[in-house]
Amino acid sequence: MNFLGFSFGKKNAKSNKHKSLQQQSKPLYLSNPYVNHMLVQGNFKTIVELPKYVDVNEWLSFNTFEFFNHLNLFYGSITTFCTPQACPTMSAGPGVEYTWSDSLSKKAKLSAPQYIDYMTTSMENTLSDESIFPTKSGVDFPKELPSVIKRMFGQMFRLFAHIYHEHYDKVLSLNEEPHFNSLFAHFISFAKEFDLLEKKELQPLSELVDTMSKNGVIP
Repeated sequence: MNFLGFSFGKKNAKSNKHKSLQQQSKPLYLSNPYVNHMLVQGNFKTIVELPKYVDVNEWLSFNTFEFFNHLNLFYGSITTFCTPQACPTMSAGPGVEYTWSDSLSKKAKLSAPQYIDYMTTSMENTLSDESIFPTKSGVDFPKELPSVIKRMFGQMFRLFAHIYHEHYDKVLSLNEEPHFNSLFAHFISFAKEFDLLEKKELQPLSELVDTMSKNGVIP
């Protein structure tokens, strides 16, 4: 995961990235050359595979923690643009609006920043829960760990989808697209390797996943 140790680009992006934003026939994140801007050459197969002599629960836990932290960094870089006024719903493209479910399974339609605040707080609490992610030697992982991680991957995917659909122009203006695309490809490759996302969950970014797969980035 060392390649993710990046620093964000400068805010004074080249003007040619925005010359024809209004003339795009498809989403920016699917348009050339941006869709091909990557930090990593080749695919992520060898990076996501379970290393020899490493416990699968340790590997799942470590990567979940890393993906969450790096995705938070990206959201932090564009958070000033994600406001209740600009993003009144947690949207991810036409017809896709995510609702938040509380502990009583009550669904609520929230603005994107409020949804993301609830989501990140919930995930931080889960990641720091010693009964789910033990840090002490000799303590076993709980049987429900895979299902907990699947839920977390589903939530992280929603944040990826929101940023790609609603804030990718800001990602471009910050020169972050090679990092963000690489993080997403790594995330999806890992999710596929360990069956952490359902096909229906991928729908908002299915074209991007298909494109990256065809380009050989996602195994």
